[in-house]
Amino acid sequence: MAWDAILWVMFFFMTVALITLTLYQIICLADLEADYMNPYESSSRINAVVGPEFILHGVFCALFLVSGHWFMFLLTLPVTCYNTMLFMKRQHLIDVTEVFRFLSAEKKYRIIKLAFYLALFVIVVIRLVLSVMNAIIDEDDAEHSFVSRL
Repeated sequence: MAWDAILWVMFFFMTVALITLTLYQIICLADLEADYMNPYESSSRINAVVGPEFILHGVFCALFLVSGHWFMFLLTLPVTCYNTMLFMKRQHLIDVTEVFRFLSAEKKYRIIKLAFYLALFVIVVIRLVLSVMNAIIDEDDAEHSFVSRL
């Protein structure tokens, strides 16, 4: 069966979710910078999605480990370790009182993270297409070998 293709479809949707969460954070910071949103609202919106993003990325990395995709696991491991370090030091949330002091740094951090997720997205799409093509080829080979036995 095409378990590898199913895994890559899951990875595809997880990557899309990570990109969406990061884009949402960047948009909230841009709205704050343009003075469309107050600091309390912006901070609460960003802080509400930071936890799910960290959990999703950790599950993403763990699934690569469990499924035996070592290159992808090693590619996502540094970000997972960095997220864990931020969480342990309690620096993962945006402070309402300090948000304007670190606004440009927070935007740069999230833009770099978005670039990383977009690179992962390209790799996942390529691997998804390859795994679907392999599943189709394997299915055709199995069908032809069954017909030749008859």
